[in-house]
Amino acid sequence: MRIEIDDVSRPEVIALLEEHLWNMYELSPPDQVFAFDASKLRAPEISMWTAWNDETLLGCAALKELSRVEGEVKSMRTPARLRRCGAGRALLNHILQVSRERQYQRLFLETGRHAAFIPAQTLYRSVGFKVCGPFGSYEDNGNSVFMSLEFRTVEA
Repeated sequence: MRIEIDDVSRPEVIALLEEHLWNMYELSPPDQVFAFDASKLRAPEISMWTAWNDETLLGCAALKELSRVEGEVKSMRTPARLRRCGAGRALLNHILQVSRERQYQRLFLETGRHAAFIPAQTLYRSVGFKVCGPFGSYEDNGNSVFMSLEFRTVEA
């Protein structure tokens, strides 16, 4: 498996993002879908990565810089037919590594409350994310679960 920075232009990546958005609208009220489409993932404050096995797209994930010391995980997705092959965990670990390199103090994410989101919540908890309140411009809406991860700083 290789993970590479992505410019969000390849047809396979666009198709995966469309699958992601379609699924989010299927599970959540339209005014409470916070997934980004391809154009939003091309913003300068967002870094996007994709995971591949040869020419097969295994998943994608993005990191939005909220401030010099905080980031937000966005658009974590693996194709429905390729779930449970480790791509989600590999992408999340990559985001954690990049966040440490950027010297972030905290990472946030928003995910759904619906039962379909339990595997994602379990993955996030497995690396240390904990439930928190809304962050940034999010508001409590009854359908979102907000999570954060604090990075420990090493004293000199």
